[in-house]
Amino acid sequence: MKRLLTFLLLFVMSATVAFGCSPTGGNQQVLSIYNYASYIAPEAIAQFEKENNVKIQYDTFENSDALYAKLKQGNPGYDLIFPADYMVKIMIAENLIEPLNLNNIPNKKNLEPKFINQAFDPGNKYSLPYQWGTMGIGYNAKTIQGEINSWAAMFDPKYTGKVAWQDDARYTFAGVLMYLGFDPNTTNPEEINKARDLLIKSNNIIAAFVPDTGQNLLDQGEVNLTMEWSGDIFQVMKENPNLRYAIPKEGTIIFSDNMAIPKDAPQKELAEKFINFILQPEVGAQISNFTQFGSPNKAAIDGGLIAPNDLKNPQIYPPAEVFDKMKLLQDVGQATALYDRAWTEVKAGAGK
Repeated sequence: MKRLLTFLLLFVMSATVAFGCSPTGGNQQVLSIYNYASYIAPEAIAQFEKENNVKIQYDTFENSDALYAKLKQGNPGYDLIFPADYMVKIMIAENLIEPLNLNNIPNKKNLEPKFINQAFDPGNKYSLPYQWGTMGIGYNAKTIQGEINSWAAMFDPKYTGKVAWQDDARYTFAGVLMYLGFDPNTTNPEEINKARDLLIKSNNIIAAFVPDTGQNLLDQGEVNLTMEWSGDIFQVMKENPNLRYAIPKEGTIIFSDNMAIPKDAPQKELAEKFINFILQPEVGAQISNFTQFGSPNKAAIDGGLIAPNDLKNPQIYPPAEVFDKMKLLQDVGQATALYDRAWTEVKAGAGK
């Protein structure tokens, strides 16, 4: 929580300067970023501002769907965005992001090969990886008096009223589908409906569907288990030793968040300069050490710049046998309507 407060303070200061009077007058460039909250080391922002005599305006979104909805209406002035893997493919198809000039980003060479040239953006023509991690279960080991290793715990009646899921159709359905033994990217209506029915049946167990704030509810004792991103849980674990994070044995979603430039970005070259800055080994490590998500920066890892305790933590950097059971979310095309309809029914059922 201290990290979040530090980050918010930095954001307020940057935004105030960006919108108010610049100390260098009207000639100082402003780089407008749209990203998750508490998802970059404040020191990295300060360093880039100082080295380049610019100001960073940092706005936040709750999930990739919110990012998409904002950009779908037309770019309000953002220079750099951070979409999830599957969202990159959607935004490319809808001409919402600009091709990158990779000649301006030579630090691409520092990236781990398994995180580049992926199916959602072959050749990384439009995006480059930023951070990666997993979706799993955060839990309070003291209150539940045990360890968790399965999605089954999220449906256990003994935790009635103490379970939170993501307020995100694709990610919540992915966890339930994998628990049921199905592909998290299924387009089979019967399988999607079975996941829907299980969630509706469990509506009295579910305390809330939360917009990426499950770690806060867990830390405050309002829930005992939450579906949440790995780094978000590890950040609050530093201040609450009773908290744990588990990658479910049935498998889970691995995500790769990416840096991309939205259509009609006012400062495209400056955004590419920032991407290249992020891909420096020292900066990439600084960010991952702050967020406690996985770094795609091989040079940072090989150079011993990642916090040793994080690098040795199998919940942050899973071994191969666990990594192989995890899947990226994919754009499911027309089947998106099936998920949307099922999600509407889940949310209606949760309100009963």
